[in-house]
Amino acid sequence: MTKQGGWRLDEIVARLGGQLEGDGSVVISQVATLVSAQSGEIAFLANPKYRQQLQSTGASAVIVPPKFAGDTSLPKIIHPNSYAYYARVVGLLNPPDARPRGVHPSAVAQSDLPASASVGENVVIGKGVVIGEHVTLYPGCVVGDGVSIGENSVLYPNVVVYRDCVIGKRAIVQSGAVIGSDGFGFAKEGDTWVKIPQIGRVLIGDDVEIGANTSIDRGALDDTVIGDGVKLDNQIQIAHNVVIGNHTAMAGCVGIAGSTRIGQRCTIGGAGMIVGHLELADDVHISAGTMVTKSLRLPGQYTSIFPLESHDEWLQNAAQIKRLAKLAERVSELEKKLELMEKRS
Repeated sequence: MTKQGGWRLDEIVARLGGQLEGDGSVVISQVATLVSAQSGEIAFLANPKYRQQLQSTGASAVIVPPKFAGDTSLPKIIHPNSYAYYARVVGLLNPPDARPRGVHPSAVAQSDLPASASVGENVVIGKGVVIGEHVTLYPGCVVGDGVSIGENSVLYPNVVVYRDCVIGKRAIVQSGAVIGSDGFGFAKEGDTWVKIPQIGRVLIGDDVEIGANTSIDRGALDDTVIGDGVKLDNQIQIAHNVVIGNHTAMAGCVGIAGSTRIGQRCTIGGAGMIVGHLELADDVHISAGTMVTKSLRLPGQYTSIFPLESHDEWLQNAAQIKRLAKLAERVSELEKKLELMEKRS
């Protein structure tokens, strides 16, 4: 919802909740950082290390957690999760651009579409497609036969959704994403590879966001499943038959190999890699750059990154690591000899 001239603080609180302290008639037109904020803008404090910036900010108002509410005399909105509140204020003040409803003359649609849908230039929609109310397809999108897209979903330019895939309500799919391409399935026959037709689908839940140039492969036999509220960053690879639980989030360049099952509320840092046929429990958190090679059945933080050091030191340590197996054997032999000596004494 766009509001001419901005929103008063008391209007923001009435819409988003939180506790207002100070002049509720202050009008806010934009959100900024504590350092860069100017008159008419609202700033926020989420990280305590920026606490001192509350004293010097040029903002007209601030969003703060309760424990820092006394650090400023500015009009303020107090909320226990100031970062999430800031996100909602940004959305309130910066609604997405509304594209015109209807089907552009250059689009090709072989299915019936609701009048509330917005279908942009050069979009191609196949047969038997079900499009929900208020769906937006930006220019260049391709939607294959039998696809279903839930209401209020947005597909940005050049998204491709292959046949029979399902996208839930309120999805956001960024430019260049590919949903339902063939999984990497081949059978070895002598020196050659025989392609295995991928006959599963991709099923995507409600409130999912998929980043630019991310690829989600269709299942080989069963479906690839992305749960409700999942957030996927840019350039992620999700292989065939992967199952991702509700509200899991992954940062850029993550790679998930086939038939891996990931629980709910998990997080995977940038460039994390998970090999195939593993199972991650709910609430597992993988550090950036980590390679996961075994199932993780207990919640918690997992890391496999070797600490950064100079190249020469790394070479020395790598050489020592190669000797660990032999060293372990020698320690075992010494323990046996020591035990034998103790028995004789």
